[in-house]
Amino acid sequence: MAEKRNIFLVGPMGAGKSTIGRQLARQLHLEFFDSDQEIERRTGADIAWVFELEGEEGFRMREEKVIEELTENTGIVLATGGGSIMSKESRNRLSARGVVVYLQTTIEKQLDRTQRDKRRPLIANADDPRAVLEQLAEIRNPLYEEIADIIIRTDDQTTKVVIDQIIAQVGR
Repeated sequence: MAEKRNIFLVGPMGAGKSTIGRQLARQLHLEFFDSDQEIERRTGADIAWVFELEGEEGFRMREEKVIEELTENTGIVLATGGGSIMSKESRNRLSARGVVVYLQTTIEKQLDRTQRDKRRPLIANADDPRAVLEQLAEIRNPLYEEIADIIIRTDDQTTKVVIDQIIAQVGR
């Protein structure tokens, strides 16, 4: 990657955006950002607390601002929050300012990967996490697809295999 290009990872919670993004950035010698971690850093509070205090709407406004600022950089890998694509402005910025990689995964894998994670406010206290994830997928999956330059399934692949696929496809 001679030119410094941005890679933006989108997809549902539990798809592996943060894990894959961190290692992808390291391998490509790019700077890594995670929009949720950036919000936590700026607010001094965890995502669940921001959600509790400001509601999802307040959180999404913060998320939109963080994505606006981070996508102005060049030579970064950005792992976005699962719901970041709900904002048309964020979708437009991601599309215009880098290569968007949609990390696809099944509801089963999401449940498996997130069941013990209490830092995910949309499912942490849900009576039926599966139903919540199915609802989110119905709304969000078309939006991920709308802006994706590359789509990669992460279900039964190692992080290394996914990273190799991203590098191969971004290089084209």
